[in-house]
Amino acid sequence: MQWYNEPPQWSVEGDTITITAAPQTDFWRITHDDGQRDSGHVYYERVTGDFVADVIVRADYAALYDQAGLMVRLDETTWIKCGIEYFNDRQHVSAVVTRDASDWSIIPLETPPPALYLRVTRHDHTVEVHYSLDGAQYAMLRQAFLTRERTVDVGVMVCAPVGDGFTARFEGFRVEASAG
Repeated sequence: MQWYNEPPQWSVEGDTITITAAPQTDFWRITHDDGQRDSGHVYYERVTGDFVADVIVRADYAALYDQAGLMVRLDETTWIKCGIEYFNDRQHVSAVVTRDASDWSIIPLETPPPALYLRVTRHDHTVEVHYSLDGAQYAMLRQAFLTRERTVDVGVMVCAPVGDGFTARFEGFRVEASAG
């Protein structure tokens, strides 16, 4: 695995990746403020073809827009990030799809879960994002066209756009080839 924007502090112990996001880091393009930010942290592997990626996310969300989860990335203008994002003093399951400009989908969580289980599946040019609060029952959050390019980067992502940074833990991250 390799870094895109290596964070100030990180470690890997067994199947747990711990990352502390630097302050003022984000992935976002154009929508609502014309800003273009590509400073978030992604620990990724390069994947060709169809795949399923899974991870369990635990984090100490504290400041507006703190976020942690999975990212599928072609380049700075084509990517999807998903996970939990802290917004309006509440955790939300979140997905941002970017094809030149970013969009944003969120579902508020009534109670902060101890962990979020994420699954991202790619079939051809389509990516689906599923999440679970218990690791057993998954719900689809998003299905989107991403790219026809066959090789993309897939990994764990963390950003702290407004706050002083925070720490996220990713357990059991895996990417497996799928038949579609």
